[in-house]
Amino acid sequence: PLMIMMFFGVVELSMALSCRADVSVMASTAADLISQESVATNTDLANVYAAAGTILYPYYDPSVTGAPEPTIRITSVIYDTTTNSTTAGKISWTCAQAGSGTLTPASRAIGDTVTLPQALLTSGGSVIIAEVAYNYASPTTQIISGPINMTNNFWTKPRRVPQITAPTSCT
Repeated sequence: PLMIMMFFGVVELSMALSCRADVSVMASTAADLISQESVATNTDLANVYAAAGTILYPYYDPSVTGAPEPTIRITSVIYDTTTNSTTAGKISWTCAQAGSGTLTPASRAIGDTVTLPQALLTSGGSVIIAEVAYNYASPTTQIISGPINMTNNFWTKPRRVPQITAPTSCT
């Protein structure tokens, strides 16, 4: 019994660590894809959400009804001319795909101040933040019995323009 429990523990832990790595890749992929745009459209965002979601396969399969979806939020933070700070800016736009994961903070609003981990902002510039959260549930549930909220954030600068134009609406 002890060896069987250890076996399930190793299998579940390795699967959880693999899922955690995929959540990190999702955040960097979402930020990278949006940072290549000059104007973020609703179609672009839908494509980014879909592309990022495929990274989580087999943990998340969109073809399975009721499968827990990843929460993905993409935010554009612009340089704040009132503070001239390179580490804190104002939210220009933010769009999210609701899912099972919990992001912190739970929501972001246009005009809110965001503090960045290092000096990323320049005068007239912006930073794209991609935040991903996913509730991982072990398929065997022998050792890990409840869901684990896995999160990751990724920051990048737009590649083609100083500030990416906001989509017409967010889904």
